[in-house]
Amino acid sequence: MQRNVGGLDRIVRGVLGIWLVVAFAAYRDDKRERALVAAIAGAGLLQNALVRYCGGNHLLGIDTT
Repeated sequence: MQRNVGGLDRIVRGVLGIWLVVAFAAYRDDKRERALVAAIAGAGLLQNALVRYCGGNHLLGIDTT
């Protein structure tokens, strides 16, 4: 896989990913589904930031490195 995530894009994905994973812990019992979706989205963004590859960027031909 060729890297296609870098610079400001990588920072934004990392910060937003951490924020969404932390939001998972903040929800109470009445909103479990929404919290789970937020945690999965956050984990995906963190994975993109750490690996520096995004399949969506690849499909759209976007390269921010």
